[in-house]
This record gives sequence, structure tokens and C-alpha cells, in this order.
Amino acid sequence: MPVPIEQAFAYHDRPGAFERLIPPWKTVTVERNDRSLQPDSQVIMRVHMGPLRPKWVARHTRLERPHHFQDIQQSGPFSHWQHDHRFEARGDKSLLIDDISYQAPLGKLGSLLSNRLINTELQTTFAYRHRVTADDLQLLERWGTEKKLRVAISGSTGLVGRNLCAMLRLLGHEVIAIKRTPVADGSTDEVNPWQSEQQAQRLNGIDAVIHLAGKSIADTRWSPSVKAAIRESRVDLTKQLADRLAKLQQPPSALLCASASGLYGHHADEEFTEHSVPGDDFLSDVAVQWEAACRSAAEAGIRVVNLRLGIVLDPRGGALSKMRLPAKLAGGALGGGKQWWSWIALDDVLGATYHAMMNEDVQGPVNLVSPNPIRQKDFANVLGKTIGIPALLPAPAFGLRLALGEMADYLLLASCRVRPTVLLNTNYEFRFAELAQALMYCLGYNRLSAQETT
Repeated sequence: MPVPIEQAFAYHDRPGAFERLIPPWKTVTVERNDRSLQPDSQVIMRVHMGPLRPKWVARHTRLERPHHFQDIQQSGPFSHWQHDHRFEARGDKSLLIDDISYQAPLGKLGSLLSNRLINTELQTTFAYRHRVTADDLQLLERWGTEKKLRVAISGSTGLVGRNLCAMLRLLGHEVIAIKRTPVADGSTDEVNPWQSEQQAQRLNGIDAVIHLAGKSIADTRWSPSVKAAIRESRVDLTKQLADRLAKLQQPPSALLCASASGLYGHHADEEFTEHSVPGDDFLSDVAVQWEAACRSAAEAGIRVVNLRLGIVLDPRGGALSKMRLPAKLAGGALGGGKQWWSWIALDDVLGATYHAMMNEDVQGPVNLVSPNPIRQKDFANVLGKTIGIPALLPAPAFGLRLALGEMADYLLLASCRVRPTVLLNTNYEFRFAELAQALMYCLGYNRLSAQETT
């Protein structure tokens, strides 16, 4: 790990570590989490295994900060399970060792039938966990550990928001959830600045606000009312939030507000940077107004960053969750497949957002996309190769328009080739610059080497 042993251990010792390290291709329902490594603390979960939902009760049994903690399966799908998490100092860095002993159910027959499958799953799981841990801690190594921030986040239950909240907490920051639903005035971890001036005052002295909330553009076929809701949830609510932040006696140093790479519109091959002219279609217009809604915050001296998100890749939500079934059915090019898709791995959304929050030189629009956009037909081929199913069956544009209406042109058929100039110029290090690498990790096709599993 790129940090001293104390920091590596503290990452695992903070609330949110369990959820942050669940691989995205696994479905785990947490029924109880004591959020502690203390002996006798528990995590109770349901692990989705095809049609089965076995209950797994994990109990912590040993704790020796900052060198070791242990958990065992108290009850669950294995006959025996023990996981020792060991930490060793390596100068100003550290070594993380996950030592697991297990026994499959059904005795020797069960071991014979399932050990190879279990070992493969452990390799992919811990390849993911170790990569996430090291990459998160790399942010600490770069930006330091002394500055602990109070950060308020809207959209905290969405795909990006809930993972960003977990990562920030693991890096030692305090997170307050910004809600749209009513919040009690005495609440310490939630606030609704749209509810009242009194609620908004609770953001006084906050270090940064990250505004991610907005109606999904891909959940339902667009109608005039849906398009109005898309606009209102972004433009109107953002302006109200920015206005209230601007009036605070101690406003936040930074407001990071979601936006979209769709601001640039549809162009066959033109490459867009943060200085490019916006397009002239519906989503372009919404994004332009969305960013303009932050103006009062900027005029009050708040550093405003507009996060122009590309296609966020993670199987738990967003575009990739909708692509998996067509890919398993050998789905290929959409409408010819020549359109450019500007994608970004979820963990790079988190890392780049953290980079923008911590780097005071980052201001204004920031393209949150990989440095390597790809044509849609090539995207389909890489996805098919990753899951082992060739992308053979094209989908004609007229069929997509028939099924999805206007939404098909914006979300599937539009071509938008975007370059993350600001991130590159401010030396952000992408976790996943190549699509194949990103898909292997988030879909569970990457394994540890034999040396790494010891």
C-alpha cells in the first residue's frame, strides 16, 4: 500500500469499508452492520448466488491495531471460514495480507466439486479489493492526511453518490448527506437546504459541497413532462442551492456540481475540450443552464467546478447495467456503431471528483471522461470479448427509435468525442484509462497472480 501502516489500517477501521470493498459484480444485501472491528461486532448479509440467498453472519474476533484484525463466519454457506487481515510496515509504505482459510460445505465431496470455483472467485474478489484499497490510499498519499474536510453531498443514495460518500469517509473526511425529503432540525448527518433558511444555515462553515442530485435521463421514455422534470431537477434546484450557499456567512470553499458531456451535442468526429462550444439540442441546453445555475455561488467567491460526466461504467447502475443483457445475447453495433462514446470508470469518477475537490487550481468545467473514447461498435466488441460472447447482432437505428423514442438519439446514437484536458493538465492519474482494463475489473474477470494470493 502507498501509505504507512497506520493509515492503511485506519482505512479498514472506518465506517463504510465493508460496503466500499464489495465487488460490483456481486450482489450482497446487508441486513446489519455494526460498523466496527471490535471483537463480537457483526455484519449480517444475504449473498446472492443465483436463485439462492444464503444468510451469512460474520463476527469479528481479534483486533490488534494497526497490525491485525480477524473475522469468522458464525453461520453461513461455508462449513468453516476465517479471514485474517494483516498489515506490515514497509518504511513509509505498508503491506496488506489477506489470509483466508475455508472449508466448503458437504465435506470432501463439496471441496472436490467447488474448491476450484471458490479459489477463482477469491482471486477475482481480492484483485478488486486490493486495487480499490491501493488506489483510494494513493489519493491520501498525493493530497496528504492532515486536511480533514466536512463535505456535504446531494444524490448520496445514487450510484456515484453512495460510493463517493463511502470513499470520503474511508479517507477520513466527515460526510453530511443533502436530502430533498424533510429533515429534522436536530439531525447531525443530514440537511435539506431547500426546506428552509434554517436548514440551509447548517451548511455554514462546511468545506465543500458536491451536488450530484438530478432525475435520471434513462429510466423512462421521454415525454414533455419527463423532459420538464429532467430540466427542473437540475436547473431550478441547483440555482436554489447556489443562492443559499452564496448567502452563508461562511460559505463553502468549493461547490462541485454535476453536469454532462452531452453539453457538446452530437458531432461525428470532432474532439471536444472544456473550451469547446456547446451544442444546440435538448441535453446541451439543459447542461448549459445547469452550469449557469451555479453563477451566484461563483459570484460569492466560491470555487465552482462543473463535472461534465461521460458514460459512467459500473454494473450496479447506469449504462453498463443496461448493456449486460444485450451483450449476453451477442448484441453488437447500435445504428451502425460509428458514434463515439466517451466513457469513464466509476472509480475514476470518484478519484477525479476528489482530485477536483482537493486541487484549488481546478475551477470551471472539467470533463470527467477517460482519455480514450471509443466508437460504439468497438465498445460492444470489447465488452463481448470480456464476457466471452462475440458481439454479432446489430441493432438498427429505426428499431432503437421505435423502442425508445427521442431518448435513443441522445443516449445511444449520438456521437460525442470528449477529451479530459483539465484532468490531464492537472496531472490526475487515471485508474482505468483503457476500456478493456476497466471492464475486466468491474465485471470480475481480473485475477491475482499466484504470488499475490499468498
